[in-house]
Amino acid sequence: MAEIKTKPTAMTVDQFIDGLESDRRREEARVIAELMARVTGEPATMWGASIIGFGSYAYRYESGHGGRMCKVGFSPRKAAISLYLTCDAERLSEHLARLGKTTHGKGCIYVKKLSDIDLSVLEEMTAEAVAWTDRTYPAA
Repeated sequence: MAEIKTKPTAMTVDQFIDGLESDRRREEARVIAELMARVTGEPATMWGASIIGFGSYAYRYESGHGGRMCKVGFSPRKAAISLYLTCDAERLSEHLARLGKTTHGKGCIYVKKLSDIDLSVLEEMTAEAVAWTDRTYPAA
């Protein structure tokens, strides 16, 4: 079985953010990190090479595959900020309608610029995602 690459790393979040090319992305990353830390009550941790995550949970699929993942997180990528709020972005569809200008795939929401979205809605979505994860994957 392949090794899981998305796991906590030794790199600090500040090192990662300071290494981002764009001044705007660095500022946006700091804003989202502060928001998610406040909502979750968890410190920011690097997961893999580019995900800033908060909290963690253990999962196990019916196939037997399992591991740990951050409860919520984001990645300030060059083209867009990827928000990881649940494993199913459609589950937050009522919030997505109020969030602002975004696109989404099955598992994440993409934001071109932080100014395109309503941060109070992002805060609500972050709290809902943590609550859903805690209900779905209770600590053993």
